[in-house]
Amino acid sequence: MLYIFSGLPGSGKSTLSSALSQEVRATYLRVDVIEQAMRDAGVWVDGPAGYIVCYEVASQNLRLGLDVVADTVNPIRETRLAWRHVAQSLGIPFAEVEVVCSDESEHRHRITSRVADIPGLALPTWEDVKTRQYDVWDTDHIVIDTAHKSVAESLITLREQLEQARTTAR
Repeated sequence: MLYIFSGLPGSGKSTLSSALSQEVRATYLRVDVIEQAMRDAGVWVDGPAGYIVCYEVASQNLRLGLDVVADTVNPIRETRLAWRHVAQSLGIPFAEVEVVCSDESEHRHRITSRVADIPGLALPTWEDVKTRQYDVWDTDHIVIDTAHKSVAESLITLREQLEQARTTAR
């Protein structure tokens, strides 16, 4: 199974996707880690390079029979299509999960008060988040709103939505 997480920085995407990864014992791919490692190695990362690495690492792990949780902003239609293609090309089921924080004040607080958990990673400002290109979704997907919810509460909601999606797909 490929779990494709999307959402703006500060929405709770990394927190929720890593919690799911631990729970289901899946390979966890976070584009921020890959892109920072590339920067540390002196490799240019503007553009899709980090995503392309993630697609390939995900494909390899899925071929090994491992579930994969992909944690990326996934802001545009093209990246969403590429993630779907990873799963579809291997005949693997996938779930697309958009994580949002509907309370602007809470979202801003998360952005302005967080500390990087990846050495060297420059975190986006609130202005960066507000002006980032983020295309409206054009496909059905799971939406998890993390505003005023604990990680545990959001994970319960996610599990329920994933089960509902599995039942509907049958």
